[in-house]
Amino acid sequence: MAMADSDSRNDDILDRVAATIASRRGADPASSYVAALFAKGDDAILKKIGEEATETVMAAKDGDKLRIAAEIADLWFHCLVLLARHGMGPGDVRAELARREGTSGIAEKASRR
Repeated sequence: MAMADSDSRNDDILDRVAATIASRRGADPASSYVAALFAKGDDAILKKIGEEATETVMAAKDGDKLRIAAEIADLWFHCLVLLARHGMGPGDVRAELARREGTSGIAEKASRR
């Protein structure tokens, strides 16, 4: 499964999915899942993130690698929807990760206080 990380066609998948989400934001909610989520508002998006996070945890507890990947894909998708809702995208998360790179998790967390 780790070999997929080096597959160049997957390198910008988050950007491509984010662009698709952005293009469907104003679509008819009857014909677009993304548009329906946006129409329902933040609570619906946040609820989906919570559901997908729980399903990810359950898959991880079962040790089912295929299901873990599938559930994380669902979680990331809904996180991309939330980012779009706030005018953000994968680049914002990449920038934050880059800012934290090389800093211990303990030190980074302490700096948030």
